[in-house]
This record gives sequence, C-alpha cells and structure tokens, in this order.
Amino acid sequence: MRISRAMLKLATNAAIVAVFGAGAGLAMAHSDAAPSPGYLIDSSNHYVKNNYGECWRTGYWTPAMAVEECDPGLVKKEEPKVAEVTPPPPPPPAPVVGPEKPAFEKVTLQAETLFDFDKAVVRADGKKILDEEVVAKMKQYPQVEVILVTGYADRIGSKKYNMKLSQRRADAVRNYLESQGIEAKRIETAAKGSADPVVSCSDVKGPANRHNKKLVQCLQPNRRVVVEIKVQRPTE
Repeated sequence: MRISRAMLKLATNAAIVAVFGAGAGLAMAHSDAAPSPGYLIDSSNHYVKNNYGECWRTGYWTPAMAVEECDPGLVKKEEPKVAEVTPPPPPPPAPVVGPEKPAFEKVTLQAETLFDFDKAVVRADGKKILDEEVVAKMKQYPQVEVILVTGYADRIGSKKYNMKLSQRRADAVRNYLESQGIEAKRIETAAKGSADPVVSCSDVKGPANRHNKKLVQCLQPNRRVVVEIKVQRPTE
C-alpha cells in the first residue's frame, strides 16, 4: 500500500508525541495562526516543544520558516511607526524694502525766471526761487548728499553754443547755492543743450533765430534748469 507524504508526516508527528510526550514531559504550545511547516505539530496544530520550551524543527526547516513563538530571534521585527510630524507653516515673506522716497521732488526752473534771455547770471527774483525751492530743502534734508543741476537750452542757435549756454547756467545755479552755504561736494552740474525738448514748436513759421518772437516764446519751456536728487543717504 502506498503511503502519501501527508499521511507519513501525520504518523511521524503522532509517534514523536507518543514517545517523547510521556517520557520526556514535552510541553504543548497552541498557536491561533496557521502553523509553520518548518516545525513539528501535533494533531491539534500545536507546536511540539521539549522540556526547555524549544520547538522541534523538521528536517527541511529554513530560517524563512521561523515563527515568533519558536524562534523570535529569527523573525523580522516590524519597524515602529514614526508619528508623522506636520512641518510648521513657512514664515510670511519679508516685506519688500525698496529705495527710500526722495526727500523732495525734482525741481524744474524756467530759464526766464532765473536769467535774462541768452544770459547766465542769476536774477534777483531767480535767487528768491532758488532759496525757497533748493537751498531750504538742502538744509532741511541733510541725507541728500548730492544733487544734480542740469541746464537746458532751446534749439535756436548752434548746438555748440547751446551746450555752452546750458553749462554756464547750471554753473551759475551751483555758484549761487554754494554762496548760500550749500557745500560744493553736494552739487554736480550737467549740460544738455537743446536735447530732451519739452515742446517742438514745429508748426511755428519763420527763421529759427532770436528775432522770431513767436518761436522764442513757444520754445520757452525748453529753456530750463532742473535740480534733482542724485545721491540720498538712507535714514535710520
């Protein structure tokens, strides 16, 4: 009669239990889970153990068959779960800090107010305007380290002449400011001649010379001196 492997295993287990259970006082352990095939079990699916509490392994046992009850040192332990930590919200963005507001706005002075036509000597009423618009502000705001004084002329005359005239007028304003106590190192000058015109007056007929009264009057906004802040020290 041919005996199957399962029947042979059951018979072997029963024989071992019968032989060793009574004579050697084997302990029986119960497992609720399906038993591992790497250990001897009895008919009640208990792992068979000796008097030292050790499970009996089968001949084909491998470490992969180890169970916690019999070989706890060989069973891979589950890594303890680490509580998820919610990162704190990012800090609010720092406010954007831009350049400080200019201590005073750009000042545009008409040449006719400061000078006689085609001249570069500051008139008395022009000095009064400079006192109010520039000198007082320079003394009020010491954080303004450098101002730029730029002279402009109209297009009547040659470019070379207009460049020189606009420079002489810028220098005249600088000299007056210095005479009123503004340090020379706080003043820079520039000349633009007929560049950057405010008006074109292209519709005015006649020659482009000082005798064309309509053209001279129309081009008046172009003849000017502009004072603006170039360097301002940040205030604390």
